[in-house]
Amino acid sequence: MAWAGNQTLISHFVLLGLFSRSPLHLFLFSVIMVMFLVALSGNGLMILLILMDSRLHSPMYFFLSWLSLMDLMLISTIVPRMAADFLMGRGSISFTGCGLQILFFLTLLGDECFLLAFMAYDRYVAISNPLRYSVVMSRRVCWLMVAGSWLFGLVDGLIQAVFTLRFPYCGSQEIDHFFCEVPAVLKLACADTSLYETMIYVCCVLMLLLPFSVISASYIRILVAVLRMRSAEGRQKAFATCSSHMMVVSLFYGAAMITYMRPQAYHSSKQDKVVSAFYTMITPMLNPLIYSLRNKEVTGALRKLLGKCPCGGGAPG
Repeated sequence: MAWAGNQTLISHFVLLGLFSRSPLHLFLFSVIMVMFLVALSGNGLMILLILMDSRLHSPMYFFLSWLSLMDLMLISTIVPRMAADFLMGRGSISFTGCGLQILFFLTLLGDECFLLAFMAYDRYVAISNPLRYSVVMSRRVCWLMVAGSWLFGLVDGLIQAVFTLRFPYCGSQEIDHFFCEVPAVLKLACADTSLYETMIYVCCVLMLLLPFSVISASYIRILVAVLRMRSAEGRQKAFATCSSHMMVVSLFYGAAMITYMRPQAYHSSKQDKVVSAFYTMITPMLNPLIYSLRNKEVTGALRKLLGKCPCGGGAPG
């Protein structure tokens, strides 16, 4: 503890978590752990398939491998800590630990926002301008897009982590959440945070709306290009490829907008926990399933990998 005037500043926080010890919550905890394992195995397998199968060495799958890596890191930033706190019956987290969790979480969240926008642009170029696709989406351009995603996310994460923990915190140590999310942490500050909350709100609106506007513009142009196609098979393939990405975008941006584009006055702890659980646990689990089940090239690569597995086939004749 430290003293500031007549107030005692706290040196750590206590995360209240997502669950109590009721039978229903024990069951829900088990469900989340299964989801965590599915997300780890699904995203890990997606990365492995893209690395091993030469048919998947294209810009679309290059971006998809990075999306899977980001999802792996995002869910690993939140769930192991939450599970350990629940099983050990404690939720204490240091200022430094809370700051690092904010940094990693917001960096990865920002990364995904921009990466999904670049993935939409990639699909737009592939469908609207296929003859110039390999030139426009060159290996160098793809790496620059991924690096840009990480840079934007890292800058956003650093700014919010540093400024959030610069406020004095006194009185209650209890964060009514299962991880250090900025809106929940700021409720404990013993200083006026209204200006900073307004700045965060504007920043988050820009971080979400700028990539989302690129995605929307890309898909409007894609829709126009697809409707002009004479081949029914070509239209079907284009819709199948893009529908997977649109589902992922809807899940991710929908939950993020509900959390970060609502004014603080409209937030409630229970609602924030549910929405946060959606895009930190459910979306990372669903992404590889959406892309694999609706993609013949990915399922083909999986069958090829299983065919190579010694345990998957009989003895050679």
